[in-house]
Amino acid sequence: MEIEKRLGGADFMRAAACLMVLVHHLVLRMNFNKIPPALEPTFILARFGNHGVSVFFVLSGFLLARPFWLALDRDQPLPPLKIYAMRRAARILPGFWFALTAGFLISFTIYGFPLDGELVGRYIAGFFLTSQWHWRTFFPVQGDGPLWSIPFETTCYVLLPIGFLLLFHPTLRSRSALVSRLLWIGIIAVALVGHWLVVTYLPTDSVGRGWQYGFQGGAKEWMPRYNPIGFFAIFAIGALAAGIQTVIPARRSAIHDIIGALAIVMGAWQLPQSIGGPGEGYAWLGIPYQFPLLPLAVAIALCTLPQSLLLAKLLDNRVSRYVATVSFGVYIWQDIVLTLMQQLFPWTFGTGSDDVLGGWFASSLVATAIIFAIGTLSHVLLERPVIQWARTRESMATRPLTV
Repeated sequence: MEIEKRLGGADFMRAAACLMVLVHHLVLRMNFNKIPPALEPTFILARFGNHGVSVFFVLSGFLLARPFWLALDRDQPLPPLKIYAMRRAARILPGFWFALTAGFLISFTIYGFPLDGELVGRYIAGFFLTSQWHWRTFFPVQGDGPLWSIPFETTCYVLLPIGFLLLFHPTLRSRSALVSRLLWIGIIAVALVGHWLVVTYLPTDSVGRGWQYGFQGGAKEWMPRYNPIGFFAIFAIGALAAGIQTVIPARRSAIHDIIGALAIVMGAWQLPQSIGGPGEGYAWLGIPYQFPLLPLAVAIALCTLPQSLLLAKLLDNRVSRYVATVSFGVYIWQDIVLTLMQQLFPWTFGTGSDDVLGGWFASSLVATAIIFAIGTLSHVLLERPVIQWARTRESMATRPLTV
């Protein structure tokens, strides 16, 4: 976001999600059998940093839906979908394609996977953002697991304006803010029914299912509970939050600080609720990451923090803003760095060391520094220039013709 368009709390939420996912992947490198008993609860809790993916989806839905709600409430036309698509492509595709290609090359040059039709097909499916529809292509490359979520999110990018096309249609368009928000709740309900249908009628078979069979076995384990329709329900809760936030009076109040703080606590409390169950935190309808309570907590915080007196200013500090700025690069490159470290230096993360905890901690610090350095370079050298280029093209496209 540009500085003048920043919404209070959004940078914090993005930074928190980024760090949660990073901590999750770092903890996965720890030998849980050698954790000191006093630290075991901490490491078990940190294992559920993967729930940060849900935070990302809610935040993305919140930010992308705001222009649509504002136009709807002001009785303006639907925001230009060409510009919407251009912005999304400029923000996501260059970094994603670069990391995807790097992961693909590493998979057969360093990790030794055969360069066969299966590997190439997964890469092609990921490149064209269609890998999310089948367990064979769910993880588009062997060298970068977290990339699975990017095609999932792009599906949400497509479904979001489709939902608003319905709300902007003359038949459904209402001057009542309440009615339009209720209609969006109906869209969430439709997504939940769609998710239920996928889970019920499109199960995966048990042959080769499980993480012991690698990425594709893990994908079979996750699907069909991991499907783009269910994740759109998470995303759409963020979009609903934007619709609520845009009608809340702009006047700042301490009550928003209180509600925002309680929402953050509520969200954090969802992580220990996953202890003792699957690491994915399956909840209502089998949707992962403690759905719907965690997404609702994030949504409530995003609704209230922009109108808070103090809390958003404290949370959106310089560190949060830096992490938020480079978060995309950190997300798409972290697994490449961590897996390469283990492949090239087998002794990292405490493996084979008497001081397992110390080795893991030292390796985690080095890995984090490398990941943030790459994430920063990705933002400065690739993501930001493409975004600026797209904004220039956008200005040219919207500039009135002169004769």
